[in-house]
Amino acid sequence: MFYREAGQFKSTYSADMAVFPIWQDRVGIAVILALAFIGVPLIGNDFFISSVMIPFLVFSLAAIGLNILTGYTGLISLGTAAFMGVGAYAAYKLTTFFPGINVIVLVLVSGLFSAAIGVLFGLPSLRIKGFYLAVATLAAQFFLQWAFVRVPWLFNYNASGAIEVPQRTLFGLPITGASASPETRYFVCLVLVVGLTWFASNLVHGKLGRSWMAVRDMDIAAELMGIKLLNAKLTAFAVSSFYAGVAGAMMIFFWYGGGEAADVFNIRLSFNILFMVIIGGLGSLIGSFFGAAFIASLPTILKFGLPALGVPLSGAAAEHVTFMLVGALIITFLIVEPHGLARLWQIGKQKLRTWPFPY
Repeated sequence: MFYREAGQFKSTYSADMAVFPIWQDRVGIAVILALAFIGVPLIGNDFFISSVMIPFLVFSLAAIGLNILTGYTGLISLGTAAFMGVGAYAAYKLTTFFPGINVIVLVLVSGLFSAAIGVLFGLPSLRIKGFYLAVATLAAQFFLQWAFVRVPWLFNYNASGAIEVPQRTLFGLPITGASASPETRYFVCLVLVVGLTWFASNLVHGKLGRSWMAVRDMDIAAELMGIKLLNAKLTAFAVSSFYAGVAGAMMIFFWYGGGEAADVFNIRLSFNILFMVIIGGLGSLIGSFFGAAFIASLPTILKFGLPALGVPLSGAAAEHVTFMLVGALIITFLIVEPHGLARLWQIGKQKLRTWPFPY
């Protein structure tokens, strides 16, 4: 056991590196998990679960992947949607080649294929960064989107030209296909997101995460300290693409139930995930959830909530209003609070923790 001493205060290394060192945070996480596993299925209807909660979970996982690359490592990527498409195609191909293996296992394995592609397109990060790296990842987005409709092995999956998710069961319950209930698909997505979030939290609080943050702050100083830039940057691309690939497979298998990857995983989706990270907060896992919650719920609120309050708003108008609000919020956060909603959340927790003695 290693101890650090400063005056009369002593702490352990494990306590300093704990994911939730404050007991209020542990209680809050327990309450959030209880609401997610018990409250949402009891209170939410099928529409709410299918249109808000499942998209929220899928986008949260994709935002965590991009945040690992951009927020924790400082490498900009505009090809997240393409890596999600790789995961979706890999999951579909794996289900056709291995029909007897559980689909949840195949969804996780599909992220490994996306990680391999991410490492391949992450090689330019060893020589370029900033704007030039963003252009390189944007080229990856366009190339993979082109491959989705040009490579015969990819687009020749059925006569209609779209991925059709086969029906699979777990403990006798259908979890994919038309017969799978929204609650079942929600629970599968929730378990995957909770498990992968726990894994990501341990990564960013460990040795690998510290090397990522050192590269983000100053890569030359990190290299002088003994951190290998090759390993740090490529592992960041691999982990980020893995999360994106799993999110893409979840999107097709547990949300859409099928679709054309070239249309679903387009450049607009890449920018939306980037907006989630900016609004939620760079370098924060909880910020990924905040940004995903905002982006995932805003169209539904505008489309159905405002008309219920007497404000007429068509579907096209709601989409335009969404664009304007997201753009305005991005500019506001970049100027006023660059750390996004996560920073506001930290400030609010600190005030509650010291209340009623703010000083």
